[in-house]
Amino acid sequence: MKRRVLALLLAALPLCGLAAEHTDAATNAPDLPDRAQVLDALRSSPTVRAAGAQIEAEEARARRLDAGPHEWTVRLTDQQRRVRTAPDARYNEWNVAVERALRLPGKGRLDRQLGAAGIASAKIGRGDALHEASRGLLAGWFDWLREEAGADQWRRQRDILARQAKVVQRRVELGDAPRLERLQADAALAQAEAQLAQTLGRAQVAAEALRRLYPALTLPAAVPETAPVAVDGDGAAWIAAIMEHNHELGVARAESARARIGANRADAERRPDPSVGAHMARDRDGEERIVGLSLSIPLAGAGRRADADTAVALAEASSWREAGVLRRVEAEAAALHRRTRAAHAGWQSQQAAADALGRSADLTERAWQLGEGTLAETLNARRLAHEARLAARLAGLDAAEARYRLLLDAHRLWPLDMDDDEHGEHDHP
Repeated sequence: MKRRVLALLLAALPLCGLAAEHTDAATNAPDLPDRAQVLDALRSSPTVRAAGAQIEAEEARARRLDAGPHEWTVRLTDQQRRVRTAPDARYNEWNVAVERALRLPGKGRLDRQLGAAGIASAKIGRGDALHEASRGLLAGWFDWLREEAGADQWRRQRDILARQAKVVQRRVELGDAPRLERLQADAALAQAEAQLAQTLGRAQVAAEALRRLYPALTLPAAVPETAPVAVDGDGAAWIAAIMEHNHELGVARAESARARIGANRADAERRPDPSVGAHMARDRDGEERIVGLSLSIPLAGAGRRADADTAVALAEASSWREAGVLRRVEAEAAALHRRTRAAHAGWQSQQAAADALGRSADLTERAWQLGEGTLAETLNARRLAHEARLAARLAGLDAAEARYRLLLDAHRLWPLDMDDDEHGEHDHP
């Protein structure tokens, strides 16, 4: 008994790690947009709304399939009979008939299965639309964060160079520095201001794109700079979680199942549905009254066999597409997990380099202030420190985005399985 409990605990360890990731992402994510605004933005996305409308269409189609393809037919005939042997003999006659084809046993069950498969596929398609909208929102958010981070870093560099330019100007006025150093300081400051203006413009473009695409989002004035979190858990557990919740794979599987049912339905159609009817007639002004039953059975031909063969081939094609999606999704999940871990390792290296170059720039500037170096050396050291710091911030955002993308694909970031019965009006608890 103890061994069994221990085995269960060991098997649950990777899942516990993933659950911890989910809790952290849901409650402690200052570098993500407001969760309530995200859900509103996803619900109001045109693609998500279109997918919700597709569910309604499939529900109506399912009702049509359940009702069957056949309807009652009423036939009315009114005629006048003339007899040559009696020129004055004219008779008013009429005929009324009702007729309907009867769906053979088994076809109705297959039609209901087809309707249910269509609804299931549409619901999974809505989840896929939510997933794709979430991916787009996350990518657009981090595009904006990168431009904001670049603008903030160039703003810091501009302020440092502006301070140095004032020091150089004062020293030139006192005769402690040549005018060349003033030109160098002013040129470096002008370059920083130009770069800042460009990054601010790109940040405004990214922000405007977010506002236009997701009107429910309110962009904050500033986003705190946070260190990216490393991914916990085994890679196989993450891949399994992504495969379990992947909507694209779910859509492929649902369409494959739907195609198989369609093939069975097409094969059943090789047995034609008979039509039965009843008719009543009044001939010779009522001298003759006729009541009868009718039965008609279409004769199956090559066309029905061709339809069945087509449906079988389409079902096989859907199965192969499902296999292709399965292989691709698994490869993408494995690549995403590796990319997430590599991005975090890359950020750590970039951060270490930025810290070292920052200290070097501070020492170089201190030496210049004490008269032991040149302004060119100071500006070069400060430029290298700035580039390293900017690269570290961008690497940190890349690592954070990769981790959030991993959580998103594993359905541990935002709810992507909203209540399908209400077409996403309420979230699962």
